[in-house]
Amino acid sequence: MNNVLTPEPHDSGDLNLTRTAPAVPAPQSVYANRIPIFLVGMMGAGKTTIGKSLSKALQREFLDLDHELEARCGVRIPTIFEIEGETGFRKRECQVLDDCTLRPGLVMATGGGAVLALENRNALRTRGVVIYLRASVDELYRRTSRDRNRPLLATADPRGTLRSLLELREPLYREVADIVMDTGSTSVAQLVTQLVERLKQMNKAIDQHAQRQPENSSENMRADFTASHPPENKPCTP
Repeated sequence: MNNVLTPEPHDSGDLNLTRTAPAVPAPQSVYANRIPIFLVGMMGAGKTTIGKSLSKALQREFLDLDHELEARCGVRIPTIFEIEGETGFRKRECQVLDDCTLRPGLVMATGGGAVLALENRNALRTRGVVIYLRASVDELYRRTSRDRNRPLLATADPRGTLRSLLELREPLYREVADIVMDTGSTSVAQLVTQLVERLKQMNKAIDQHAQRQPENSSENMRADFTASHPPENKPCTP
């Protein structure tokens, strides 16, 4: 590409004037360079189960973003919803995701709604490889119907809620995804084998200049939550 720009009439007339476009990062081997891997998808899609198996196959660290959020705040997710509502929960989810997406060699399972925030989608898309684990509403309902740790499904019609959430989030999952994998009838072992082979062949350019925000560190998040909500106002702890 020619980066030499012809001066406009009001320029000084120096025909040797050049402007260089910002350098575009070169694609790197995902497998060889231990580029982070992020799993997105609905609750019940298998992100944690498949993520743990994938991390073992790749000999990488596995992290569940929801569990990390609970550890940093010191309470379970339903308690965060109870104290701060979904808005407060999403704010803290953005903080922990921003921090964790900068850890190299990570396989990370995100929460089902992590893609709702634009800043999260940008971080996921530019800092690693994103795998969208896709499942039908019936399959999602079968996997989540007995789970009492999901505040968004505490409704009279959890199946209908899942359908509405999937309709809202599906375009966002696809927007950030480098790989889309259906998790219906295929075994976890087969899915992981397929994913490993695809990752070995994948190259991706990632943002090399992204930096951690100090306020999003584990210590600072825990201190902030504790200061905002004294122990007597927290109904339960993990």
